Amino acid sequence: MAVTRLTLRLAQQLRVVIDGILDRTVRELVEAWARAWQVIDAEWVAAMDELVEMSTDGQWPTAAQVFRATAAQAALASATREILDLSEFTGVTVVAAAREVTEEVAVWQSRLIASQLPRTAAVGAMLRPMPDQVLAAIVERTTEQIESRRQPLSVDAAEAMKQALVRGIVVGENPRVTARRMVDRAEHRFNGGLTRAMSIARTEVMDAHRSATAAYQLEQTDVLRGWAWHAKLDTRTCPSCWAKHGTEHELTETGPDDHPQGRCARTPLTKSWAELGIDLDEPDSLLPDARASFDALPRGDKLRVLGPVRLKALEDGAIGWEDLSVLRTSDGWRDSWVPVPVQDARRSLVSVAR
Repeated sequence: MAVTRLTLRLAQQLRVVIDGILDRTVRELVEAWARAWQVIDAEWVAAMDELVEMSTDGQWPTAAQVFRATAAQAALASATREILDLSEFTGVTVVAAAREVTEEVAVWQSRLIASQLPRTAAVGAMLRPMPDQVLAAIVERTTEQIESRRQPLSVDAAEAMKQALVRGIVVGENPRVTARRMVDRAEHRFNGGLTRAMSIARTEVMDAHRSATAAYQLEQTDVLRGWAWHAKLDTRTCPSCWAKHGTEHELTETGPDDHPQGRCARTPLTKSWAELGIDLDEPDSLLPDARASFDALPRGDKLRVLGPVRLKALEDGAIGWEDLSVLRTSDGWRDSWVPVPVQDARRSLVSVAR
């Protein structure tokens, strides 16, 4: 189980590769949504001009009048069509990215395993290939998950656009001011769909990669004894992932089951060299200790990671390091480990004070 400097360097290189695929996928989504808004923007401006003309005595048209307005209905229909197309585009794009990251697994995992063994070890002879049907099943399951998550996207976004058309009424305000605000609100609601699409992309692509990684590792039971939760220990990483970093798990355990859009990885842990019949002194693992790394941070960085309440609760002994991460269950998605809620940390502080 000698996690070496090479292991850590390879893990970082793999993170860069996966981040690159994710960044490209998100960029494609952003560009597609931007192009779609350009298509419908003029129609929404025309619809607002029509509604301004319908205004009387400075009062915006009623909801019934809005829905009878020709330009308004055309704008809503156009937005709905664009959103449906974008929902389909999101599904295709994210599935392609998920397939791409799963195809990276075997090469990178074999490198990570080899980095923990002596150069003289015949690593290639020790490792088993992952059956093609296993990889195909993971991609298919991921596709189904992505499809189920993107389906409500078009419905919800279209409904949000409808609300933007009606709920922009502000009594006593100049209709042209109201019209400008409604166009801005419509664009904001439209881009709400983009926010959800990006979340789907980041979460499902990472989960596809983790699933493929777990499947590959399960084929290597002769060499591996488990896996370690591997987080990037910086100020962008949440308290939960800091607390989970370095924890060791059985090969059969899923994970790392971090929160939506989480960046944590599943690093393989080899059996000891003695167990593998290697008659050499094995070096100590260099996987960073999360708590020691956190304690060495400047106070400002500690606050950026935990926030003032969680940090005080930790420093006062109201909560332990492992208490920073709690399991959250939700309908329609897997269980995930998330930061302890601030209100729970605050309650722990009150209990200690008593």
